[in-house]
Amino acid sequence: MEVRNQIELLPHSPGVYRYYDAAGTVIYVGKAKDLYKRVHQYFADPSRLSTKTRILVSKIASVQYSVVDSEADALLLENNLIKQYKPRYNILLKDSKTYPWICVTAEPFPRVFLTRRVLQDGSRYFGPYSSVLHARRLLEFFSSNYPLRSCRHKIDSETVLRHKIRPCLDFHIGRCRGCCNGGVSQEEYNAWIDEIVRILKGGVGELVSAYRSAMLQASDNLDFEAAEYCKQRMEALQGHYSKSVIISAGERDLDVFSLIFDASDAFGNFLRVRGGAVVQSLNLGFRMHIEEERESVLSLFIAEIREKFGDLAREVIVPFLPDVEMDGTDFVIPSRGDKLKLLELSAKNAKEYQFNTLKQREHSDPDAFREAVLEELRKALGMAELPRHIECFDNSNLLGTNPVAACVVFRDGAPCKSDYRKFKVKTVIGANDYASMKEIVNRRYSRMLAESPDDLPQLIVIDGGKGQLNFAWQALCELGIQDSLTVVGLAERMEEVIRVGDPYPLFLDRNSQALRLIQHLRDEAHRFGITFHRSLRRKAEVHSALSDIPGVGPRTEERILLHFGSLARMFSAPREELARLVGPKLADRILESATACKSE
Repeated sequence: MEVRNQIELLPHSPGVYRYYDAAGTVIYVGKAKDLYKRVHQYFADPSRLSTKTRILVSKIASVQYSVVDSEADALLLENNLIKQYKPRYNILLKDSKTYPWICVTAEPFPRVFLTRRVLQDGSRYFGPYSSVLHARRLLEFFSSNYPLRSCRHKIDSETVLRHKIRPCLDFHIGRCRGCCNGGVSQEEYNAWIDEIVRILKGGVGELVSAYRSAMLQASDNLDFEAAEYCKQRMEALQGHYSKSVIISAGERDLDVFSLIFDASDAFGNFLRVRGGAVVQSLNLGFRMHIEEERESVLSLFIAEIREKFGDLAREVIVPFLPDVEMDGTDFVIPSRGDKLKLLELSAKNAKEYQFNTLKQREHSDPDAFREAVLEELRKALGMAELPRHIECFDNSNLLGTNPVAACVVFRDGAPCKSDYRKFKVKTVIGANDYASMKEIVNRRYSRMLAESPDDLPQLIVIDGGKGQLNFAWQALCELGIQDSLTVVGLAERMEEVIRVGDPYPLFLDRNSQALRLIQHLRDEAHRFGITFHRSLRRKAEVHSALSDIPGVGPRTEERILLHFGSLARMFSAPREELARLVGPKLADRILESATACKSE
């Protein structure tokens, strides 16, 4: 049966659809509130689809579907089928890292330790923790405040009665109470474990309140030792959590999701808040092989977290609403207050994860990294094609003297130094950066049109504000190539991108790789131009000081500089030293010239 005939048989019900290629391989899995309408969108008007999606549609040989009761069920089924089939065109969850968990074993005297393996052995596991450092700090807090055992011996009542186990060093230094030899009862030991479990579940506020009440009660009963014990416990909990986690105003339970999109990647962060404290944080990455709606990506992110952590809190903070409604969950988009601060904290974690991921990709696969940066820059500037060839211009002069300009060239996101060009400004008198920029741009591209018209850049970056940009644009218009490329200016004060005809500057994210690439271009053009300008100034200084003196030729000039190292040292040296080098008469002539220059 043809694909279009199969589509006509789809029901108007929520469910999950699967696309198969000619070889019978699942190439895409999707969810839908209405199976018929959703799948029909792929085939109704191909011109409305993106290039990648059209490629997917061209490979569909058959369609199968599964009907479910609700959108939420469709989301969970979609997530499971994606993991089962790993379709080529679905969102790829980039979660290869094994995150650590804190395990509380199911023993008469439980152990508490860090692990990366979750076993079905009856133990309780808390996590995962995206920060190993945070998990280790929790364990350090437990070991310093609760004298738990660290050994792996099997300890039960028979072991304690028969003294089968010899106490270890932890017992002798006071880090363990010695449950192996009856030093602590099972009831007291498990009371410590219950407190640790409450802390891991986010019940810090409850414990602090309980210890405060117990402290006041003990004080009223004149039991000052018990009161001091409760005070120490309360201060230890408050001290640790004031340093290690964020406490939100109001002891509420919340879950927070944030997403940062970067070309074909998305970077997500999840925060779990229990009792007002952030008890868990997890970062996940998503690679999108076809264009996906951000609401759909968020739904997939939520489904993955539900599978890892179980049910969500009643109130879930999100930057925008997912495309699936879930029973028992209220999605909130905050606009102010503590909830907005939590969302901003989550977004900050997602951006940090994005930055670290891209830096790792830069080292492991620099070509793919540069391709992603160029795609980010293309989207930011609204360009039709990737800016594989970029050129940047910068002027340089000192009070109008030795005006020069530099042009640096980047190809595929990397400097191409063999294509760098430097210019002496010829037609402009004085310090006129605007006219100088127009002259240089005109000279650069008039020559390029004559010699290699097919090698025009896709993007030109002008180091300067609106003035320099407008004069560069005039030069391009005079050459008739203004519609063949994109030209922008970069103002250094606020790092704002200025576009021709747009009264409002474009502010790129300061952590974005697109802005970093433009800054790299600007800095490289500035360095190249300054180097050229300084070399001309040095030549001019040497020429004016020595070359114009009668009797001083190139060889004499070279001999003087090699001997003294600089003109300043020559002028400060004794006359006899200079006379021994060039003769008394020429030495007097050089010193007279220096005196005349100083008097002027």
